[in-house]
Amino acid sequence: MAASYDFSGKRALVTGAGKGIGRGLVIALMRYGAEVIALSRTQADLDSLKEEVKGLITVCADVSDMATVKAELSKLRPIHLLVNNAGVGQLQHFLDVTPESYDRIMDINLKAVMFISQFIARGMVEGGVEGSIVNVSSQASQCALKEHTVYCTAKAGLDMLTKMMSLELGPHKIRVNAVNPTVVMTNMGRLGWSDSKKAGPMLDRIPMGRFAEVEEIVNPILFLLSDQSSMVNGTTLPIDGGFLAS
Repeated sequence: MAASYDFSGKRALVTGAGKGIGRGLVIALMRYGAEVIALSRTQADLDSLKEEVKGLITVCADVSDMATVKAELSKLRPIHLLVNNAGVGQLQHFLDVTPESYDRIMDINLKAVMFISQFIARGMVEGGVEGSIVNVSSQASQCALKEHTVYCTAKAGLDMLTKMMSLELGPHKIRVNAVNPTVVMTNMGRLGWSDSKKAGPMLDRIPMGRFAEVEEIVNPILFLLSDQSSMVNGTTLPIDGGFLAS
């Protein structure tokens, strides 16, 4: 029997909402009664998503542009649920990492999560709102991967940020957790991992022998956002088919 949730009366913000996990999550949250704010830097993605799910609130902004993000979100409080899903990656050998690529990956994958979460959580605290925040991390936070120096470092930082947020926001009845997926078969995932020569070594390290589908990431996020996980706080949940166990 499939899990069922009731997010009626809850307003949720999903970053990176235009594609992949974020898009799937927006659709699921709407299905379960949440009022959803979808944030993406790509207006075309938001337009097509708004056609797919009626009543959606959209914000077109880059998460690294905090002035714009704060200005837009300040009109939309209270927010009860937050999923920090926006992220970027760039394959570079350690010796080839540039300050520009370092800054971009850190800005999106770690700094933006810090300050968007701070802004939303401050509103929760001031409004006496109990809430739940889920950060989308990666198996790369806990395992070194070739040509992923900055990405792995940023996601490792995100895991510790999750723990610190859970520690300091818990007394305000705000839970914070992270999910740590393996490769996910989004459109981009299929494009990047369709080559068997590239995918083979990674699949060999996953006991289940396959990559994850979008709904397999969405479902645990829904659980962590819901009251069904009311005592779950400060966790980093691998969704990796056993990759980190092997």
